[in-house]
Amino acid sequence: MTEELPVVVEPDGATVWLRLNRPDRLNAVNLELYRALAAAVGSAAKDRAVRVIVLTGTGRAFCVGADLKAHATRAAAAQWHTSYVKAAQRAAVSLQTCPRPVVAAVNGHAIGAGLELALSCDLIVMAEQAKLRFPEVALGTFVGGGVTYTLPERVGGTRARELLLLGDFFTPTRALEMGLANVVVPAERVHQEAQTLADRLARNAPVSLAHLKQLLHRAPGLERRAVLGLEARALAACMDTRDWVEGVRAFADKRPPEFVGE
Repeated sequence: MTEELPVVVEPDGATVWLRLNRPDRLNAVNLELYRALAAAVGSAAKDRAVRVIVLTGTGRAFCVGADLKAHATRAAAAQWHTSYVKAAQRAAVSLQTCPRPVVAAVNGHAIGAGLELALSCDLIVMAEQAKLRFPEVALGTFVGGGVTYTLPERVGGTRARELLLLGDFFTPTRALEMGLANVVVPAERVHQEAQTLADRLARNAPVSLAHLKQLLHRAPGLERRAVLGLEARALAACMDTRDWVEGVRAFADKRPPEFVGE
């Protein structure tokens, strides 16, 4: 039964792995997958034992985008289109606003919606063999998941326009050079590198990470004074936690801190 789920949830200590699980379709997204992904992220965000989320794909692809066969069979169903778009946006936003850090382990091709999901994560580990592309303009469709915001934020407006308007394939090496990816390694090392990042993130203070993610998500649209105010409130909130006390004591004792998320 587990292997039939569109998203498989695999807890591993302080990390939970979310695996896109439609390998026969190279993990192409459909309505059910989007809904399952948003639900899985929401559940992980509420679980105090979870410190980090890793998103990856089953088989040889991360996600090759929308399942165009499903679109073709429902081309006239306007109500289905609305449900699909809402589910896609909900899945992307759940990753972007989740209080837990999210690592994308891009184990294979990431195209269209698949690359948009990766960009919704905080850090991206990418297989050097992966093919990357935003093909929407060549298909008469449109981008989603907030990519017109997340992509320029990562690579700058000039490169974002090139990637989105031309829709050409580009390499993980170029993605790394542009700042779209954080780490590029051979495919067989992607999960190992993602776990290494997850372990490092899990050692940090959960409350501090949650405030930092929230502010990084909001700050680009705010004036400097507003950002400073939000930083001050976040700092005050962190100073009122057990983890603040533990962090200070651990520093004084010259030992690793043991954070509890309170």
